Amino acid sequence: MDRIESYNLFGESDDLPDVVHCETIAARSLRHDWEFIPHRHARLHQVLMVARGGGRGTLDGERWTLSNGQLANVPAGCVHGYSFTPGTEGWVVTIPSEVLDEGLAEGEGLRPLLGRPIVVDGNDEIVATTRAIFAAFGARAFARAHELRARTALLAGLVARAIAEAAPGDAPADTGLRARFEALVDRHFAAHLAVSDYARRLGITPTHLSRVLRDATGRPASAAIRERVIREARRELAYSNLSIAQVAYGLGYEDPAHFSRVFRRATGLSPSAFRKKTEAAG
Repeated sequence: MDRIESYNLFGESDDLPDVVHCETIAARSLRHDWEFIPHRHARLHQVLMVARGGGRGTLDGERWTLSNGQLANVPAGCVHGYSFTPGTEGWVVTIPSEVLDEGLAEGEGLRPLLGRPIVVDGNDEIVATTRAIFAAFGARAFARAHELRARTALLAGLVARAIAEAAPGDAPADTGLRARFEALVDRHFAAHLAVSDYARRLGITPTHLSRVLRDATGRPASAAIRERVIREARRELAYSNLSIAQVAYGLGYEDPAHFSRVFRRATGLSPSAFRKKTEAAG
């Protein structure tokens, strides 16, 4: 493929027409021989829950094993693929970013957690909430959209809690500000804005912004900006057939040689060496 395929649902390019979309793992897997090549959803967040069976998955290049009772949290834009054991049972809830954002209050710390591509253990409450979403999705009852939004907000909170419990040391400080900063970086990373530009848009000083990021992650804001660019570069090099020059231009670099130097400093590999390594691993 020339580029990483971006779908609303796997294999489909039309807009998602509903508040959420619900389907079993088997429903789409049967059409694709239980294999999903790496792809991403530009404006959709997915929660995949395994009830029985399992398989393997990749989330932004990191490999995971999926087993009974586990869930995969897949943020919008995350490159992901799966290879399921035939007969695997479970659920996939697909949530438009706009619907997810409606249920997330600033400062509660959910956004950074839900922004992590990760596999964690589920629990009975998550299963019950997922089943309730599926029931409401299929019922077409009065106030259906309202119920789906409310139950989806509950699911997001339960998933964020499961992620926090799986990695308790990762709970960030000043999460509302950090989330707004990360959202801005996601939109503008290819423009290579300075920390001062982001701080001005957030209405704070560059020093305060870097202090919040350093307290939360151990790194300054400038490092977060660079890492977002490198993460996108890794995605394109691993999952597309674009030339290195095309990747560089797409990421806002006027000189591909400069991009190669930046990428090598960040990863220890040249772009071509990184691509060869990922091809060999695949």
